[in-house]
Amino acid sequence: MHSTDVTVAGLGAMGSALAQALLDAGYSVTAWNRTPGRVPTLARHEVPDIERAVAASPLTIACLTTYDATLSAFEPAAGALSGRTLITLNSGTPANARTMADWATAQGARFLDGAVKNVPEAVGKPDTLLYYSGDRTVFDQHADLLRALGGDTVFLGDDVDLAALYETAVGGTLLPALLGFFQGAALINARGLPAASLVPYEVKWLEMIASVLPSLAEHIDSGDYTNPASSLGLFHAAIADDRQLAEETGIDFSWLTPMHDLLTRAVDQGHRDHSIAALTELLRAPSPLPDGAPSR
Repeated sequence: MHSTDVTVAGLGAMGSALAQALLDAGYSVTAWNRTPGRVPTLARHEVPDIERAVAASPLTIACLTTYDATLSAFEPAAGALSGRTLITLNSGTPANARTMADWATAQGARFLDGAVKNVPEAVGKPDTLLYYSGDRTVFDQHADLLRALGGDTVFLGDDVDLAALYETAVGGTLLPALLGFFQGAALINARGLPAASLVPYEVKWLEMIASVLPSLAEHIDSGDYTNPASSLGLFHAAIADDRQLAEETGIDFSWLTPMHDLLTRAVDQGHRDHSIAALTELLRAPSPLPDGAPSR
């Protein structure tokens, strides 16, 4: 018999934030974690095994690290999933999402995949983005509960792997942007200045980048790169400055080498005067990997 509205499986930083947001919204919650008692504030909601956790609610939200971790954790509860609903909020590839969906539906469960596009501290706030894909009836049935996790709640489509696809596509921006900030912080620190002094200007710069994304997307979707606001050649010309700065400061700029190589290949292919968005064409047909390099 169901005893709570929802079960949350996985009480890491994000999972515990999800559980707390649901409690704050008035939902009754059962919680499970591979390491019991990790979050003292949720201890009274915890049960010791995953099968009991799944059986406690008609809906389970899983927030583990990967799809493989979710599959491994839920194998002992496979029988309890029949007639219930599983929503996953974890990282992984579109192929992983499809595998997860096939497994869940084979157990007789309804399935929805999703992603939280913010930090744990933002969970439950009106402008926090979460998007989902898969069974639209699940999304519609639980829309109010899902909005308790973040007010900007989006259904991407019936293809179950769309949330993972967008998660991967959007997430690819994160590490390069952070590395750019860390490089800038190293440069500022080398002059004896605090990294914190850089933050207001980085924020303005990121806002500028956000403002040009629509026009860059238009270039990509149309395939017309001939009317650039900033030409690819300008970025290519800056390679020499990067190398000189690395020599002057002793700071490691080697993480930029693959981007420099990409720019050089683009110029060699005749894109010097085109929009920087023309790099998309090279990414669609990447150069052969060197011997021994891992395939993508």
